Amino acid sequence: MRKVMAGMDLHGNNVMVGIVDDQGARLQHRRLACELPEIIEFLAPYKAELESIAVESTFNWYWLVDGLRAAGFPVVLANPAKIDQYSGIKHADDKNDAYFLAELQRLKILPTGYVYDPELRPVRDLLRRRMSLMRQRTTLFLSAKSLHQRTTGRGLELRRLKAMEPEEAAALYTHPANQLIAQIQKEHIDSLDQSIRQIEKAVLKVALQQPYYQRLQTIPGVGIILGLTISMEVGNIDRFAGPGQFASYCRTVDAKRISNGKTKGDNNQKCGNKYLAWAFVEAAHGARRFDATCRRWYDRKAGKKCTTVATKALACKLAKAAWYVMAKGTEYQAGKIFPGLTEPKAEEISGEQASASKGVGPNPED
Repeated sequence: MRKVMAGMDLHGNNVMVGIVDDQGARLQHRRLACELPEIIEFLAPYKAELESIAVESTFNWYWLVDGLRAAGFPVVLANPAKIDQYSGIKHADDKNDAYFLAELQRLKILPTGYVYDPELRPVRDLLRRRMSLMRQRTTLFLSAKSLHQRTTGRGLELRRLKAMEPEEAAALYTHPANQLIAQIQKEHIDSLDQSIRQIEKAVLKVALQQPYYQRLQTIPGVGIILGLTISMEVGNIDRFAGPGQFASYCRTVDAKRISNGKTKGDNNQKCGNKYLAWAFVEAAHGARRFDATCRRWYDRKAGKKCTTVATKALACKLAKAAWYVMAKGTEYQAGKIFPGLTEPKAEEISGEQASASKGVGPNPED
């Protein structure tokens, strides 16, 4: 039976579809509107012969991939970051791009991306919106502190600002314009706080049902928010063959090109998941502060290199530990990640005891 492959060059307002057979012959192409029934109608005559459909991973692929899969079509997500056409090609347009995707499938060399579970994807995207709201909230805090500093000459403690009502923030100033600015900013901060809490509550309900969430919190530096982020961003851990591949996806490894011991340049440093990159760097900062083993390893690395390299290297260690926790179904074991460093030195124990007596340590409410 003849096999056919389809490629889809997706845009914001239309999609170009090209279909080839297993011998490379171009069968049909057409530009269609971004309407799922119209696309399914065009593909219907080839449904029994279709081996796969490659959809270009653009900003708006959700509806098309999910809709075609629900209709029973075999769909893969093409990764455009890894697809290179011949640089000397004289003419290229949407039709050729669609046929090119189909041809790569025929040759079985199409770089593909991961299609996240459509039921969990909206929850993951909701958690990503939390990060955007947190940035807006931080910007408002910094602006409010700056306003107070330049109008009064005194600093404003963040703790005090958080506890204020909008009217109290306005009362800090005498000029009506500054009063209005302070009140509006505090109202926005309070509104963002409420939205952030709603998001966290909604995501937590789903995360508690995921097999990774509870075990991830056994890793040093990983608390509620980082546990939510990692568990929701990973999806299916089985798509990573090993801890090194997962650490690379988390952007915790070097992206350098070296020849004969000399650095020739940087490779694609943005290849991977930026949300996981953020999560593991944040975990590294927390781990080096509150975990003795991580702190010893970090100090040793920082002494040989620098603090930036040490933080990134510790993030890599934690990412590999997370892979074992998720893939092997076990809790974090410091002895396997940091062999020979699990027993703290006597001076470190005395230092920790002294810090405890002074009340220095992690805030249980954080």
